[in-house]
Amino acid sequence: MELVTADIGGSHARFALADVEGGQVRKLGDAVTLKTVDHASLQTAWETFGEQLGRTLPRAAAIAVACPVSGEILKLTNNPWIIRPAMVAQGLGVDRITLINDFGAVGHAVVQVGREHLRYLCGPDIPLPEEGVISIVGPGSGLGVAHVLRREGHNHVIECEGGHIDYAPVDGIEDVILARLRERYGRVSVERVVSGPGLVNIYEALAAIDDRAVQAGDDKAIWTAALSGADGLAVAALDRFCLILGSVAGNIALAHGANAVVIAGGLGARIAELLPRSGFSGRFTAKGRFEKMMSAISVKTIIHPQPGLFGAAVAFAAEHGQ
Repeated sequence: MELVTADIGGSHARFALADVEGGQVRKLGDAVTLKTVDHASLQTAWETFGEQLGRTLPRAAAIAVACPVSGEILKLTNNPWIIRPAMVAQGLGVDRITLINDFGAVGHAVVQVGREHLRYLCGPDIPLPEEGVISIVGPGSGLGVAHVLRREGHNHVIECEGGHIDYAPVDGIEDVILARLRERYGRVSVERVVSGPGLVNIYEALAAIDDRAVQAGDDKAIWTAALSGADGLAVAALDRFCLILGSVAGNIALAHGANAVVIAGGLGARIAELLPRSGFSGRFTAKGRFEKMMSAISVKTIIHPQPGLFGAAVAFAAEHGQ
């Protein structure tokens, strides 16, 4: 069965065609990426996708959105579109539809992508468990968290808002980061630190510690400087980012009772090669009396080019029995 799969975020809306059969995604077409700022709504972006393909779109859709999928109106972070679930099918001209949280979609992707799309990070280098819990943590424009319960051959994807738990510093430098952010935001969630914009917050805090005057830049510029090595302070901020991501991923694993962890998100893929060489692993396992248990958890990164699109299609197949 052919369907349209979509991944709607704050800055971009991605669309592709997919074929599903027997509960599996047999084919995922090339993704078309549109800027949300250039379109007034999901429906107009959908129409643009159809125009670019030059054909009538299938009457089935799987749509992942960057917000909780509950209530009569869905409001996305950093995206002014208003999505009314009860009206989406009619507006898009589809007969069957699956609406899912974007990180729920990533959860569906994790358990169906090939092993070539899962890169070893730390812990035992073994396949994902067939039974138990897999935690998924993904830094991007925010911090996505989900988990999958695998039991008796079934995958139960559980969405949550774990990126909004309180940020807990581990050392004196992170105490400074927290103090600065508390002045700005009051309550400080993990997402304020472990996300694209979070790197800027770390960068500015490290500059204050070194008594450096830095010009505030956008997160894209800081990320580019950090990854290229062009700015030593940005490199130090990225190193600290990896440490904190390790702490957070370990905390999530403890809370979920995880048997494995997968690092996802746009930034997770971007730093996939860096993470094994960083302090991520040490922070992940540094949980006091539970250090031995944490060392036995396999941690991977998902490097599939479009996990949101792929996972939304998997969720459609699961919901509609395809």
